[in-house]
Amino acid sequence: MERVVVKSTVSGDGILHLVLPVGIEAANKEVRVTVEPLPAAPISREEWQEFVLSTGGKWQGEFERPEQGEYEQREPLS
Repeated sequence: MERVVVKSTVSGDGILHLVLPVGIEAANKEVRVTVEPLPAAPISREEWQEFVLSTGGKWQGEFERPEQGEYEQREPLS
Protein backbone atom coordinates (compact mmCIF):
# COMPACT_ATOMS: atom_id res chain seq x y z
CA MET A 1 0.00 0.00 0.00
CA GLU A 2 1.31 3.44 -0.88
CA ARG A 3 1.44 6.48 1.36
CA VAL A 4 -1.57 8.76 0.87
CA VAL A 5 -1.46 12.45 1.85
CA VAL A 6 -4.80 14.22 2.19
CA LYS A 7 -5.38 17.84 3.19
CA SER A 8 -8.65 18.47 4.98
CA THR A 9 -10.20 21.06 7.27
CA VAL A 10 -11.50 20.43 10.77
CA SER A 11 -15.15 21.46 11.00
CA GLY A 12 -16.48 24.07 13.42
CA ASP A 13 -17.39 21.39 15.96
CA GLY A 14 -13.75 20.27 16.16
CA ILE A 15 -14.27 16.99 14.34
CA LEU A 16 -12.23 15.94 11.32
CA HIS A 17 -14.20 13.89 8.79
CA LEU A 18 -12.12 11.83 6.36
CA VAL A 19 -12.99 9.65 3.41
CA LEU A 20 -9.92 7.84 2.11
CA PRO A 21 -10.39 5.46 -0.81
CA VAL A 22 -7.33 3.22 -0.42
CA GLY A 23 -8.47 0.37 -2.65
CA ILE A 24 -9.74 -3.15 -2.17
CA GLU A 25 -6.19 -4.53 -1.78
CA ALA A 26 -5.96 -2.61 1.53
CA ALA A 27 -9.03 -4.33 2.97
CA ASN A 28 -8.53 -5.88 6.42
CA LYS A 29 -5.07 -4.32 6.82
CA GLU A 30 -3.97 -2.01 9.61
CA VAL A 31 -3.19 1.59 8.75
CA ARG A 32 -1.74 4.55 10.64
CA VAL A 33 -3.33 7.99 10.50
CA THR A 34 -1.21 10.96 11.57
CA VAL A 35 -2.83 14.35 12.08
CA GLU A 36 -0.58 17.38 12.04
CA PRO A 37 -1.74 20.97 11.61
CA LEU A 38 -0.38 22.88 8.66
CA PRO A 39 1.59 26.00 9.54
CA ALA A 40 -0.36 29.21 9.16
CA ALA A 41 0.47 31.13 6.03
CA PRO A 42 2.46 34.25 6.91
CA ILE A 43 0.73 37.52 6.15
CA SER A 44 2.44 40.37 4.39
CA ARG A 45 3.38 43.66 6.02
CA GLU A 46 0.58 45.39 4.10
CA GLU A 47 -2.01 42.83 5.28
CA TRP A 48 -0.86 43.28 8.91
CA GLN A 49 -1.07 47.08 8.63
CA GLU A 50 -4.53 46.81 7.09
CA PHE A 51 -5.68 44.58 9.96
CA VAL A 52 -4.29 46.94 12.61
CA LEU A 53 -5.87 49.98 10.97
CA SER A 54 -9.23 48.19 10.69
CA THR A 55 -9.39 47.79 14.48
CA GLY A 56 -9.30 51.55 15.16
CA GLY A 57 -12.56 52.92 16.58
CA LYS A 58 -14.15 49.50 17.00
CA TRP A 59 -14.45 49.54 20.83
CA GLN A 60 -18.03 49.98 21.93
CA GLY A 61 -18.56 50.54 25.60
CA GLU A 62 -17.10 52.43 28.51
CA PHE A 63 -13.56 52.45 29.80
CA GLU A 64 -13.60 52.11 33.54
CA ARG A 65 -10.69 51.93 35.95
CA PRO A 66 -11.59 49.80 38.97
CA GLU A 67 -10.52 50.70 42.50
CA GLN A 68 -6.79 50.21 42.93
CA GLY A 69 -6.75 49.42 46.64
CA GLU A 70 -4.16 50.49 49.20
CA TYR A 71 -0.39 49.99 49.24
CA GLU A 72 0.85 47.36 51.64
CA GLN A 73 2.85 48.87 54.52
CA ARG A 74 6.20 47.08 54.83
CA GLU A 75 9.12 47.34 57.18
CA PRO A 76 12.32 48.92 55.79
CA LEU A 77 14.88 46.45 54.38
CA SER A 78 17.83 47.79 56.40
